[in-house]
Amino acid sequence: MATTAPEEATPQEPGRGFIAANLLTCSLLWGSSYLFIKLMSADVSPLAIAASRGLLGAVSLALWSLWRRRNPLPRRAEILPWVMLGTTNGWLPNVLVGYALVQLASGPAAMIQAAGPLVTALAAHLAFSEERLSRRRLGGILLGMAGVALLIGPRLFAGGGTALSVLAMIGATLSYASANLYVRTVPAATGDPARLALGQQMVSGTIATTLTLALLGPAAFLPLGNHLPAMLMLGVVATAIPVTVFMRLIRAAGPTRAAMTGYLVPTVAVILGVVVLHEALELRQVLGGCIILAGVFLVTTAPRRVGAS
Repeated sequence: MATTAPEEATPQEPGRGFIAANLLTCSLLWGSSYLFIKLMSADVSPLAIAASRGLLGAVSLALWSLWRRRNPLPRRAEILPWVMLGTTNGWLPNVLVGYALVQLASGPAAMIQAAGPLVTALAAHLAFSEERLSRRRLGGILLGMAGVALLIGPRLFAGGGTALSVLAMIGATLSYASANLYVRTVPAATGDPARLALGQQMVSGTIATTLTLALLGPAAFLPLGNHLPAMLMLGVVATAIPVTVFMRLIRAAGPTRAAMTGYLVPTVAVILGVVVLHEALELRQVLGGCIILAGVFLVTTAPRRVGAS
């Protein structure tokens, strides 16, 4: 049975321009993360990348907090949200994805993760009365999934992978969806988007660094010396900024519409691969991107059902 979220967590309905601008910002910056990771992945382990990404994001947001004359350390009421988000939206899915991609091809992995917006929408439909799925929203979500499948194309059926690697990707997808829903329930008094993003990165970076040191040792960080520009861009531009924007988007527009970044990010990653890495652009990728945009348009322009029971 659907329930109504706490009053302080139900903001005024945002304008379409706000939603579109924030979705585009998150997608462009998060989509660029694939490029930066790809530039480093041949030399740097996934755990070391995740740890450095989290720490750089945390340092960037802590400096921003100090510039705003705010204490970057958590208040007592913020500890639980920071730990929850640092786990469900940080180190846990990062480790699961890193493990899965050792054996699982990128196509199937991306398709599993692309189910995130659908999972989020279905869970939000049950949890929040104002997030009930209309035919327009459901149609847009399914259309977006079809666009992602077309975008990935033949890589969807690439070989490799074990049952554990598939389960790891499913676990990462459910973890991200849980984080999206959890942000929606955080009280306004402890739900400042910039501080939620700061806390997430602090917890994620600390735990990922601990895991890296315990499993791989300090030597795992040495190759980063040859990739400092890419690592800085990944930690600041592709992590700290979009996480903050995404937190604000969830608080204002709800988890269903915010989760549509899960469809837009692969599109941005493909475009950057073509422009920067000179990868081949195929007709199916153009068509897939257009279908994704159509699905996102349907979802983001559908009004909330405020007051629904």
